[in-house]
Amino acid sequence: MARAGAAAAARGHPQVSTEAQAAARVLRRFRAVFNAVKRHFQQVEREAGIGGAQLWALSVVQAQPGLGVGELARAMDIHQTTASNLVKSLSALSLLEARRAASDKRALQLHLLPAGQAVLARAPGPFSGVLPDALAGLDADTLARLDHDLGLLLTRLAPARNAGAIPLADLVSAAGASAAPRPDRRTKAG
Repeated sequence: MARAGAAAAARGHPQVSTEAQAAARVLRRFRAVFNAVKRHFQQVEREAGIGGAQLWALSVVQAQPGLGVGELARAMDIHQTTASNLVKSLSALSLLEARRAASDKRALQLHLLPAGQAVLARAPGPFSGVLPDALAGLDADTLARLDHDLGLLLTRLAPARNAGAIPLADLVSAAGASAAPRPDRRTKAG
């Protein structure tokens, strides 16, 4: 390794530290994960005509007809306000309906409409998204290590307090809208 670094320095390339190489490798892996997630959500939007979070919400309602908005939020691990907004948008598209519960008129029960069934029938899976699906396939020890290591990374990033409650589909859509390629950008940063 030292010879390779010396040879690179002799050719005018600064020696890259082992830590910098490791950080670059991890960054490439994050990019690969992000791109896999983004590609899946783009496919969902293309084939189903709705966003990834909307598709996931429809699939949860299909699996649990009559559940409430709070139960939907818990099932998707998102904030209740976000779930409520999903329900409003899906209702406006006539994909699901929110009915008042017979026992408690304040409570809403969510039910899929035929158009929602049709969307699910033509949509690519997994409905929850590729990242939640991949994480669900990992063993407990791997998940514990990943959780610990991501926790260390998050302490350095200091994200917003509620950042973990935003659906990935919303993050990917926002990133795609704001990260339009610019011809004069030549950097490879993050």
